[in-house]
Order: sequence, then C-alpha cells, then structure tokens
Amino acid sequence: MKIEFAFQGTATMNEENIEGTNGCSKVRTGTQNEAALLALMEKTGYNMVQENGQRKFGGPPPGWEGPPPPRGCEVFVGKIPRDMYEDELVPVFERAGKIYEFRLMMEFSGENRGYAFVMYTTKEEAQLAIRILNNYEIRPGKFIGVCVSLDNCRLFIGAIPKEKKKEEILDEMKKVTEGVVDVIVYPSATDKTKNRGFAFVEYESHRAAAMARRKLIPGTFQLWGHTIQVDWADPEKEVDEETMQRVKVLYVRNLMISTTEETIKAEFNKFKPGAVERVKKLRDYAFVHFFNRDDAVSAMSVMNGKCIDGASIEVTLAKPVNKENTWRQHLNGQISPNSENLIVFANKEESYPKTLGKPLTLPARLNGQHSPSPTEIERCAYPFYPGTKLTPISMYSLKSNHFNSAVMHLDYYCNKNNWAPPEYYLYSTTSQDGKVLLVYKIVIPAIANGSQSYFMPDKLCTTLEDAKELAAQFTLLHLDREHSLFSLDLCRRIWRK
Repeated sequence: MKIEFAFQGTATMNEENIEGTNGCSKVRTGTQNEAALLALMEKTGYNMVQENGQRKFGGPPPGWEGPPPPRGCEVFVGKIPRDMYEDELVPVFERAGKIYEFRLMMEFSGENRGYAFVMYTTKEEAQLAIRILNNYEIRPGKFIGVCVSLDNCRLFIGAIPKEKKKEEILDEMKKVTEGVVDVIVYPSATDKTKNRGFAFVEYESHRAAAMARRKLIPGTFQLWGHTIQVDWADPEKEVDEETMQRVKVLYVRNLMISTTEETIKAEFNKFKPGAVERVKKLRDYAFVHFFNRDDAVSAMSVMNGKCIDGASIEVTLAKPVNKENTWRQHLNGQISPNSENLIVFANKEESYPKTLGKPLTLPARLNGQHSPSPTEIERCAYPFYPGTKLTPISMYSLKSNHFNSAVMHLDYYCNKNNWAPPEYYLYSTTSQDGKVLLVYKIVIPAIANGSQSYFMPDKLCTTLEDAKELAAQFTLLHLDREHSLFSLDLCRRIWRK
C-alpha cells in the first residue's frame, strides 16, 4: 500500500475541513482527514497519489493485470460537496461495481474542486453508476450528478489552406505534434478539389491530444504561414445500440450542391428498386429514408464510397435525436427544421457549412419564457403619475423573470454566480449574395480555462442586435444546468491531462 501526496505548499493535511454527517457538521482536522484516507487504503489495498491538482485512488487496483479498461468505462461526477473526500465517495461509487481508478480534483487549499472522474472495470458498471447515482442525495439536500465521461482524442484544426490535401496535413501534424493517428479532411461543398478550411486530427490517446492542444492553442502557431485555430472536436452524440438497431435512415455526405433529391433516390434504388421511401437533401448532405431497415443496411454497404455526379459519397446510419434535448438542439442550430429529427456527427465539420447563407429565425422562447412583441410590451406598461416615489435598485436584485432579453439574462446569470460579466467578441463574413453576416463569440472569464473556452452559435446574423441575442441564448443553454448538473458540459473534460 502506498500513499503519496505531492502537495503544493502545505495543502490538505494541514487544513481543517468541515464534514457533514447525517445532516450535522463537525470539524475534521487534517490529522483526521489523513487517518480516514489511510483507513480506506488499508481496507481496499488501493494506492493513492496526488499530483497536478488531482488525487488518484487506484489506477490500477490491486492485482490488476492487462491494459486499462476501454473507453466508455469512465463517468464524470459533478456537484460534489467541497469538503467530501474519498473515504465517503468511494463506498458510494463501489455500489455500481469495481472501481479501476477514482480521480478527485483538488484545490490548493485542500478542498476538492466539486467534481471527479470514476473509471470502472467495465462499461456495464459505468452505465449502472449513471442509472443509480445520477441525482443521488449524497448528503442531506446535496445531490450529485453522474454522466458518461468523454475521453476525447480528436482536435479541430481551423484556418487550414484550402488547397492542402489530406496527406500534406497529416505529414505536417506529425511533424509538429506527437501521437497522430489520422487526419479527417472534408472536401468543399462547391469545389471538391479543395478542403473546407479545417480538419480533424485523431490522436492515439486523450493525453496525446491534450499535449498537442496545449502546444498549438496559444494562437501564434502557424502551418504553411497561416495562424491556425485549435480546439477540442465536439464528441459524437452517443446513441444506445438498441435504438440504432431500429434506424432505417441513412446519412449521406459529400454530395455536390447541384445533386438533386431525385438523383439520390434513383442511385440508392438501383440496388433494390422501390426500397427508398423518400430523400431529404440539405446543401451537400442528405437523409435517405428506407421502408425496411435491412435494405438501409445493405444500401449503406453498397453505396459508401460510390460516386454520384462526380463526388465520392460517405454513407452511415443516421443517429436519432434524444427527444429530451431536441428543443435545445433546435435552438442551438444543431438540427435543421427539415432534418426529420435526425442528427449526424454533431461536430464542427457539420456546423461550419451551415453558417453561411442561412436565414435566422430567433426563437420565441428562452428557457420557457416568452419574448413579448412590441404590442405585448405596450400592454404591460403602467401609467407613471407625478409624485410617484421611485427607489434606486440594482438589476441584480430582481428575479430572472424580469428579463426578456437573453443578453440581460446572461449578465444576470454571471452575476448570480459571482462571475465577471461575459465578454463579447464580434466576427464577420460575407454571404454568397454579398451580405455582411455577423456572429459573436462569448467568453465567460470565470470558466475560460476549462474545457469550454468560449461559446459561439453556428448561425450568422445580418444585424448586431440579433447576433448578440443569439450568442447569449446559445451560451445560456449550455450554462443552464441548475436542475441537473451545474455547468456539467463545461467541466466533465477538465483535468483530463
């Protein structure tokens, strides 16, 4: 048994911590903390090491032979009380199965950071942990959140010269970073001889991807004389196997803009006449609906890599939308209103082509609150009589239902969480018909060092007001986790380095 606490300064073991037990609070000294952790290790036989802001329990556990568990075995835990440690947490998570490694994120002060990663030995155990421990009341009135952890091994690289081929990009990325496995490059929708100005670089591990991102992220790194953009690639949407077994719709990408729905239907009907029910094409991709699932699977095998109107197409099964999140995805622009409630790999490769030339319809509701029309605002006005006493107040003393603007909501949200105000950065481009299109990037300084460094919607606007409002709406939808996991999507990939 081994315990190594590589503390910065004199953290943790010299600090006093508050432990809530059965609704009561008592002072737990540093000596008591150490004794509790030692007792846990004595009981389990696991080692514990603290370094780089996290404390590792296990990894591997005693007697483990062979490689670590595969991807999908780890869960993210949020909303952990700051004065709760492994001696309380580990027994709770052992209810779902054998823990391979428990990583608790630690502050310099000795408190935890409010979240942890738990890796089980099997995927089934991880799924069980999500089912039985998500929203579990770990202390009276304190509910934790548990969801799948994303072991991201893919980076998004933007601002790549469009004339560069896959082989050139792959060679260059191998020169400047280590652990490169593959590069994914998509041809332009309008000119198949060029790329779309971005690529996805796949690394052998999350650590390799994180090290590459750390090297490239400052914004001064250049490839072929161009300053590139670097960020984590958005992970693929996970759909359970049982649901995918019922899918009878194919997602077809890399089509020519000029290719018609009739042409696509005719091509996919060639292997079995009458098998295709209908086709819905959107720009350079399409959804092909089949009457029968077996026909869809057979067509996918036959048609993947085939040429239609001179373009080599890619064909996969379309992924059904999680209905609970459909309204959020519509608002974020992740799903087209005509996409038959199907999503594909919701990465940046899909959002980029959809930013230009698309009309914007601002949603009528934000978090269930209606945005009133000018007529409704007028009806809500009250007369202001002479002599009426007015009291100076701060907008932050009001309730959120006093705000109709998403921009005001976001400012209010940040203040409520004791964060600095949001920062707005304006960008522009030109549409195919010559219009100036605008989009705001929003940075929340308090969380900018986390896994989500900024928020930017995937639709552009023709006016400043609409662009700012849409960006604020997009940001709020990603931040609003008060009734489930607080800022979960922003935190679950932090400290994966």
